[in-house]
Amino acid sequence: MAPRSWNPSTEVRSILWILLGLLLCPEPGTASLPLLMDSVIQALAELERKVPVPEANHTVSVWHLSARDSEPHDPLHHFLLKGRSLKVTKLDSSALSPELQGLMKEVARHEVRGGQEYGVVLASDGSTVAVEPLLAGLEAGLQGHRVINLPLGSTATPLGAGDPFPDVGAEVSDGRATSPGLRDASPDVSSADVRAMSPGVRTTDLDVGAIFKDDRVTSPGGQTSSPDAKATSPTTVDSLLGVTMARGLGLTFLQGTQTQSRPGLGVEGCWDQLSVPRNFTLLDPEASPVTTAFLNGALDGALLGDYLSRAPEPRPPLNRLLSQYYGAGVAGDPGLRSNFRRQNGAALTSAPALTRQLWGALALLQRLQPAHPQLQGKSREQLAQAAAHATKEFTEAFLGCPAIHPRCRWGPAPYRGQPTPLRLPLGSLYVHHTYQPAPPCTTFERCAADMRSMQRYHQVDRGWDDIGYSFVVGSDGYVYEGRGWHRVGAHTLGHNSRGFGVAFVGNYTAELPAEAALRTVRDTLPGCAVRAGLLRPDYALLGHRQLVHTDCPGDALFRQLRSWPHFDATVKRRTARSASRRPKRKLPLVTMPATDLQ
Repeated sequence: MAPRSWNPSTEVRSILWILLGLLLCPEPGTASLPLLMDSVIQALAELERKVPVPEANHTVSVWHLSARDSEPHDPLHHFLLKGRSLKVTKLDSSALSPELQGLMKEVARHEVRGGQEYGVVLASDGSTVAVEPLLAGLEAGLQGHRVINLPLGSTATPLGAGDPFPDVGAEVSDGRATSPGLRDASPDVSSADVRAMSPGVRTTDLDVGAIFKDDRVTSPGGQTSSPDAKATSPTTVDSLLGVTMARGLGLTFLQGTQTQSRPGLGVEGCWDQLSVPRNFTLLDPEASPVTTAFLNGALDGALLGDYLSRAPEPRPPLNRLLSQYYGAGVAGDPGLRSNFRRQNGAALTSAPALTRQLWGALALLQRLQPAHPQLQGKSREQLAQAAAHATKEFTEAFLGCPAIHPRCRWGPAPYRGQPTPLRLPLGSLYVHHTYQPAPPCTTFERCAADMRSMQRYHQVDRGWDDIGYSFVVGSDGYVYEGRGWHRVGAHTLGHNSRGFGVAFVGNYTAELPAEAALRTVRDTLPGCAVRAGLLRPDYALLGHRQLVHTDCPGDALFRQLRSWPHFDATVKRRTARSASRRPKRKLPLVTMPATDLQ
């Protein structure tokens, strides 16, 4: 048979499979690059420069390679991406640098163990990303959206590394086909609209019960139970969602179906150093594997995989795609970048569709591994309950909440003295602008520098224990933790223990912050605080100038605040001072700079 013609898309896919193969078969004793996304991009660039791929069938199956090792392979990934049909080719290790091979070893598997998280890297936007689900999404995207019929009718048998796969029925292999778990690329989900929409999902999207509207039954006690799973069981699984997030989310929440406990979803952590990161320690040592880094990697893999499946030939090199996504935006679109993964993720799929995808993935995994300790003996109803629970938590507690960089991420000086704990929930949210720094910060590097500058001013010049604000909102898509949810701040004189102080970076006397930043403070940040029991549902939103003699938060921003829900127009300066429990004292009739928070 004559060799098939060269195809650039096949070359990109081959490079990815080689990279994934190296993840699982690294050379021992090699040095390593810093655990940065830039290092992963450098690795991809080196592979794409050095590895020749002259023919379409010259590919590497990562799962066949892994089967030769002691570690068991992931049958769900192997099944959905048809790893069995790929030719296994061993790469000459001399083609790659020792540093690259060392990096591959460190990011091979995502794992949470002993309070540490492995297989993660620090991206240029300040977020931490799990590499395994990211690369899985890229691989799925290069193969196209394949909708696979679930083989649930036959008797389940364990699937070994060399066993033949069951008949999967019809598949949709056209990369432009729309999967049932993914929204079609329509005008109402364009990049421009994604940038304008809330990081949260709409209330209608959060109605996980909508998928069961015809099947839910009411018990005598008035409580609603799950439907008869047999009547509504999903019949297909989308490979993209299946290999990125369905397994991790589904199995994690399957553990809590009987106790109704909430697994630790989206736990953050701290790097040992930011310039040359090596170790990542979770803030909660009991965190589940579904950490913020895992969800970041899964979302990035799903979003980029979706992009690749729709991109025309020739598809871009992977190192260029990742450089753009973790930089200024894919193909010049600032809305399609890692800073806005939660907003874009909310537009990618609806909650009912995601529920069915998680349910279908669990059912398929149970079919492939009937002896799996978390799946053995589980009924379809239990799988459905876990999928619904996981979807609700993921959409509300992750997609519907702003991304908050923990204080360790921006390199703060130590807190001085002993912090005073807040008595939660609080009843107010106080809005500030920083005034100085005046320009909005639009990158992690700039925002982190501004945070350090403000902390230095507050500690050194003002003599305070720490940066005064509870949280600071940048124009880069992120919120930065100051004193946080649990420590009394120094932001609103006489009221620091009664509300959270949230500041926009910039001077908003004559102009407004970015729309995404406004939406964060108006909607998602307080909404998530209410859900978590940190802020009362009837909280009052106030501008700094309503409580202290100051121009903060600027005329333009304050006019905007007056139109927001929860804004309390009845609170005046005199009313606010008289409500204070401190002894009354006459304030000098001067305007305080915005940085003089108290």
